[in-house]
Amino acid sequence: MYHSTSSPRTSRSPCEELSGPRRGPSEIGSPRSTRNPMADWQMRTKRPLREPVREEAGPTLKNYITPAGLQRLKDEHRFLLSRERPAVVQVVAWAASNGDRSENADYLYGKRRLGQIDSRIRFLTKRINAAVVVDPAAPRPGSAATRVFFGATVTYKDAAGLEHVVSIVGIDEVDLDRGYISWRSPLANALMKASPGDRVDLRAPAKTEHLEIIDVEYAPIPMDPFREPLGAQSTPKVEGS
Repeated sequence: MYHSTSSPRTSRSPCEELSGPRRGPSEIGSPRSTRNPMADWQMRTKRPLREPVREEAGPTLKNYITPAGLQRLKDEHRFLLSRERPAVVQVVAWAASNGDRSENADYLYGKRRLGQIDSRIRFLTKRINAAVVVDPAAPRPGSAATRVFFGATVTYKDAAGLEHVVSIVGIDEVDLDRGYISWRSPLANALMKASPGDRVDLRAPAKTEHLEIIDVEYAPIPMDPFREPLGAQSTPKVEGS
């Protein structure tokens, strides 16, 4: 009869292979006990040791805008970056050299103003990078020439029979005094894709208003250019400079 000289092997389950040899009740919790490798692996899976799990960036929302509106954003961005910001930085540096900053009004105001400028520059940069330019005066093919889309100037009649004229522009170009409404506004959403003679519903929390489309036109939409704000520090003015 054949006898093996090697020690007998016992089968072990996958969990035992990962967790190591079994320990008796007296060994559990003793100084020699080690952590369960399976638990360590599960912890690393849920919370990586090297780098945190980062969420994927969502799609950038399109910023529909007219050519004149985009130019206005670019002009303001250029003014802040090349003229006003350097001027404020110079004032802050001059104020910081005058001594105690905690009671230095020029320094405190300059730092606050600098933060506002940087915030505006970041905002303008995002708006410019996401810009999708649509020329209101560009010809539209076929039925699109008489349907409401971005850049359209629409004449409509409300439930009382009063006529209104609005132009659908970008959210950075809104001017209610001139009838310029955002393409994302409730009124623009109600008018979208409608043609002369169509009736649309403008839904509001209080009521629903019925509108009738009278005319749809695509023509240039006048836009005011960027102007330096009053009190803007476009040139450095430092005493003793």
